[in-house]
Amino acid sequence: MDLFYLPELEQTTGDLLFSKEESKHINKVLRKKQGEKVSATNGKGLEVVIQLTVLGTNQVHGIIIEAKEHPPLPYQLHIAISPTKNMSRFEWFLEKATEIGIHQITPLLCSHSERKTIKPERLEKIITAALKQSQQFYRPQLNPLTSYKTFIDKNANGLIAHCREGDKPSLFSEASVAGQLTILIGPEGDFSEEEIKQALNKNFKAINLGKQRLRTETAAIVACHTIALKAQ
Repeated sequence: MDLFYLPELEQTTGDLLFSKEESKHINKVLRKKQGEKVSATNGKGLEVVIQLTVLGTNQVHGIIIEAKEHPPLPYQLHIAISPTKNMSRFEWFLEKATEIGIHQITPLLCSHSERKTIKPERLEKIITAALKQSQQFYRPQLNPLTSYKTFIDKNANGLIAHCREGDKPSLFSEASVAGQLTILIGPEGDFSEEEIKQALNKNFKAINLGKQRLRTETAAIVACHTIALKAQ
């Protein structure tokens, strides 16, 4: 069943009016008919089944005939990551992380970051599309681009994945899959020595993601998948 994202959805019964954009999608792309059913989520765990009643060109109406609250994941994964120079690679990460399951993403501006700006409107659309495609009912929160120091000053007790030598346990052995977990992923040039020191001073623990040297977006996906796998 096709899934729509309706962030303002709170009701579990009654009539519902789709936005102009969603109405056009239902009519022009999906070519739905009166009486057919679609589902919708508010991205906060609520799913409703909607029977379409009126299909105008720019206004589609429906009636909610079923509602269900989905439980959240047992963990709340927050990945703070430096956006890649090639933006399509960062967008790929957002799409796949949404499909796997993630709670928050914070783009980080680090010492070695090659990208200094992002377009949040486009990134939000990518997250929404991935939510709908993968039939998820909890939408990840995308935070503003934040300087590394500002993030570290406000957060503590997480994990940092860096490429420097040292005795670092694996993410799988170290991570907890209950409650909130923050993982720092650095830019293509890795975190600076000072940034690693700042994180360790805030009770972040260094971990490894395997023997291979991974690209930024690959490392972040490995982190997402490792936590999801351990939580099963």
